[in-house]
Amino acid sequence: MRLGIISALYEEQQGLVEAMQSPYKLIHGQREYWLGQLWEIDAVCVLSRIGKVAAAMTATTLVEKFGVTHILFTGVAGAGDKTVQVGDIVVAESLVQHDMDASPLFPRFEVPLTGLTHFPADHQLGTRLVDAAHLFLESDFASAIDPLEKAVFGLSRPRIYRGLVASGDQFINDAEHINGLNAALPGLVAVEMEGAAVAQVCYELGVPFGVIRTISDNANENAAHDFMRFVKSVAARYAFHIVRRFCLETEGAVIQSSRESAGV
Repeated sequence: MRLGIISALYEEQQGLVEAMQSPYKLIHGQREYWLGQLWEIDAVCVLSRIGKVAAAMTATTLVEKFGVTHILFTGVAGAGDKTVQVGDIVVAESLVQHDMDASPLFPRFEVPLTGLTHFPADHQLGTRLVDAAHLFLESDFASAIDPLEKAVFGLSRPRIYRGLVASGDQFINDAEHINGLNAALPGLVAVEMEGAAVAQVCYELGVPFGVIRTISDNANENAAHDFMRFVKSVAARYAFHIVRRFCLETEGAVIQSSRESAGV
């Protein structure tokens, strides 16, 4: 496995790059790609920047130039449903571009010439991400997040959701807009700006991928309030510990598989 880890914001990937063993940097397409070992997993970390085009370019480069075999996108998102709260964790089961509308030539949300509206994430990667998130909440959350930040953002008992994530080149901070998307996209749990673009690239290139998001806001008029503070003090810590747990679990699975293949 060579794992490509994409983050949209610098703060979300800083801890991961710092945790790399023997890292080295390559610059391509105005992006810094950090190559090294993350908890015994061969990995490439990169900052995509914000938006679908930026994310698609980054994902394609990871596969075509750096030879990654799996892609993981980490970051923040707005809640897509009223039951989802700030500090909750979302693991995508499928992703849709909520601003894709080529009707009447094609149905709303369908990516032209693919026949698809929803791009499924890899089920196995998703299951491992959920397991990693559970381990984080059970073992790391209490010490990883400063008590003051927990109080400021009302973090008490974060939950984990698997479901539909919608992406678009819009920062959604309007209750009417999110309510409309919620009505049009049953099962929606989060909205963000990159995941579905990565999903389409991975679908077309045949690369397994996973998307995990920390809910930073409720996608309403208060969405921008203390956004960067949340990213730095909460979401970045979530990403670091969940990716750590994911890598350790994945490495353990690889070792076990090797032993079984060898008849041990």
